[in-house]
Parts: sequence; C-alpha cells; structure tokens
Amino acid sequence: MPALRPPLADPPGAPGPRRLRADAARNRAAIVTVAREVFAEQGLAAPLETIAARAGVGIATLYRRFPTREKLVAAALVEKIAAYAEAAEQALAVANPWQGFAGFVLRSCELQAGDRGLADLLSMTLSADEHVEQLRRTANDRVIVLIDRAKAQGSLREDFVGEDLVLVLIATAAVMRVTRADVPDAWRRFAALALDAFRCRDSPPLPDPPSTTQMTRAMIRLAAERGCGERD
Repeated sequence: MPALRPPLADPPGAPGPRRLRADAARNRAAIVTVAREVFAEQGLAAPLETIAARAGVGIATLYRRFPTREKLVAAALVEKIAAYAEAAEQALAVANPWQGFAGFVLRSCELQAGDRGLADLLSMTLSADEHVEQLRRTANDRVIVLIDRAKAQGSLREDFVGEDLVLVLIATAAVMRVTRADVPDAWRRFAALALDAFRCRDSPPLPDPPSTTQMTRAMIRLAAERGCGERD
C-alpha cells in the first residue's frame, strides 16, 4: 500500500479562509444592524440574547464580536451620536442666537424621541469608547458656544449652564419612556415648557446647578445600571 501523503496546505488566497472572514463580517454587520433596532425600541438595557436571536447568531458569536455591552452600544449608536454633534454644528450656523439654541434643544429631544437607545446614551457616558466620547465632547463644545451666544444676545438667562441641558435630556428621556405608548408627543410640551423657563426675564435666581463632576458621576452610574460600565 502506498504511503499516505499529508494533505496539501491551501495556497495563499484559497476561498476557504476568505469565506470565513466574509461570514464573520456578515455576522458583525447583522448584529450591529439588529442592535440598533432593538436598542431604539427597548433602550440600552435590552437583552443581548434578543439581539443575537434576531440577528440569527448564537450569543457566543455576539460576545466574540462584542465582548462587552458598551462595545456593542458604541458600534450601534455611533452614527446617532454623530447626528447629535451635527445638530449642534447646524445650530451654530443659525444667525439668531436664541433660535439656534432653542432649535438645538428641540432637535436633541426629537432625536431622543425616535430612539430609546440614544435617549439613554445622551444621559450617560460610554467611557470605554473614545470615538463616541470624542463626538460627545465635540457636541458639548459647540453647545457651550450656543449658550454663550444666546446669553450675549440677552435672550438666555444668565444662570443657565451646560449641565442644565443634560438635566433636560435626562428628564425628557423619562417623559418619553412614561408617555410613549399613550401620548407620544408629550415631550414636545415638556421641551417647550423648559425653553420658556430658560428665557431671560425678571425671574428669581435658580438653585445652584450641579457641578460637572457631579453630573459626570451620575452619568457613569446610569451607564453601569444599563450594563455599560463598572458598577461601584
């Protein structure tokens, strides 16, 4: 009997490995697409098993591609955070400072209304993903300019600070979560009431605002509650 020869190795560029890489890419794309949909429907605490099942992959495959929830959140929502930053840039192009500021507040709430995941994300930090946080920092820098312009115009109350906008986003997300099924546009009234309160007029001063450090801690805590960070 002739000696058995070992099978020849696949030549470089053989189709087998390419198919595996293509399958992995398709799985990743499917997971991200479905995660974007599920997070929009259910928020960032949605079960990852639901995402895996809808994407047609096993939960082990999901974790191979995205070892932590926050990595999946970042991949699924990076375009939404980019849209938030873009809204701030567009607001700066509005000639009237108050209209630019008010338009940005309403646009931010509108983005939240269409996506529970984004509503969650705007209320928390995603410290493990530098790209998302850089987009957020870019947006925040633009928001400070919007605030300063409106104050200089005399239309925005002098004691308004950037942390107040974070409070509005957190509160709006809560309003949307409670009223979504029965009064889906209730957030519009809430946002209008908030903007009316921000107007510069002869009003008593506000209580002291939360500090940046305090709000950062609160946002980190919320991220942990959503499974997107370390718990205390």
